[in-house]
Amino acid sequence: MKNHYLEERQYLKAKKRVKEIKGFYIHLIVYVLVNVFISGLIIFGFMRGGSLSLTDAILNFGVYSTWLFWGIGVFVHGLGVFGFISLIGKDWEDRKIKELMEKEERRK
Repeated sequence: MKNHYLEERQYLKAKKRVKEIKGFYIHLIVYVLVNVFISGLIIFGFMRGGSLSLTDAILNFGVYSTWLFWGIGVFVHGLGVFGFISLIGKDWEDRKIKELMEKEERRK
């Protein structure tokens, strides 16, 4: 019984992890596609208006601002999914659950 419980718990944990990773990759793909489209529109707008040359339009900060600010969000999302050093992350939760379960068993 206990073995079945552990296998099911591991399966559910792995399934949740796959869902998190998939969510990150979808976020990354949407980030790239939307930003390429927005950048293209901005460059085209500058060129069409005749106010800037191609080089000046490409070097304009407006073209890259969405990439930069949304990129910070994608970076933080990646940190959350792939678990780079966090103070209270998934490892901490697992350790705390085990600790509380052990305390409860000792009381019985």
